[in-house]
Amino acid sequence: MKKLLLLLFFCTIVSASFAQQIKRFNPDTIRTIVIDSLVDIKSHKLNAQDFIDAVLADTSFYKAFQNMKRYGFTAENRIFTYDKKNKVDGKIYRKIIHSNAAGKHRMEYVAKTDSGNMFKKNGKYQLYTVEMFDYIFMNAYNSDFTKGDALPGSGGKNESYKDKLKTLIFTPGRRVKGIPFISSKTEIFAGDMRGYYYYEFARGKYLDTIPVYRFRVRCKPSTSDGDTMIKEMTTIFDERTFQILGRYIDMKFSNMFVDFNVQMNIELNNFGGELLPTKITYQGNWNIPFHKEERASFLIVHKDYKKE
Repeated sequence: MKKLLLLLFFCTIVSASFAQQIKRFNPDTIRTIVIDSLVDIKSHKLNAQDFIDAVLADTSFYKAFQNMKRYGFTAENRIFTYDKKNKVDGKIYRKIIHSNAAGKHRMEYVAKTDSGNMFKKNGKYQLYTVEMFDYIFMNAYNSDFTKGDALPGSGGKNESYKDKLKTLIFTPGRRVKGIPFISSKTEIFAGDMRGYYYYEFARGKYLDTIPVYRFRVRCKPSTSDGDTMIKEMTTIFDERTFQILGRYIDMKFSNMFVDFNVQMNIELNNFGGELLPTKITYQGNWNIPFHKEERASFLIVHKDYKKE
């Protein structure tokens, strides 16, 4: 049951100034994008269905993480946990140089510091949130996450919990079976869910130079909180290739069994013709009866990619 509930708060991407006490806020979508104007999509011979089809058919966003195993790079990982008053009660910082020369992965820790109540006596993380985030992102290049080319969601009814989690993050818009109370709410492009959302389009620049489309799906103000789980999903497309360069997800849900509020942001960039992840940010709270509420924020930055 705990594994199923873990999926709820990860569904699914938060730039912040990390200090001893962090002001919790709903972050803007991919802050490295400057929006030029709203788009009359018809003048570009595009419509909402073109963007929906691209989101559902995309494989490059997931495979960008698999591409890391062919590169050396530097990773900086920051994790913060909070008490009920949103004061920091635990920190982890890692600066790691990754090498994948000759197909063999090596990690050199340039900096490694911990403080607060982050670990149990057996060395495992105190919070399930941190444990799962570590699996999906911090060790993505060093785990079964990168094995094989199968896309998340392709495992049929025997699909593992971790595969379900990856489906929620990397191939959103699909129904994810086996998650109590919310399975159908992840299928936001289905006919019975479309009425809850607005579709918005804009053009802008990513990293000051890359022309992009921003496709934002957001809940209508009249929508009841219980009708939806995904409150906003914004996807950034390279205008020239229609590749996905970034995604932001805002998810909230509350009932007698679970209460969570999560925002996550993932950004990619092109290195030598391959998409690779450059920034992953997360902010979230989740709570279930008879279990300690978990509050955490993450900032992961990858840089200095070199083909090996």
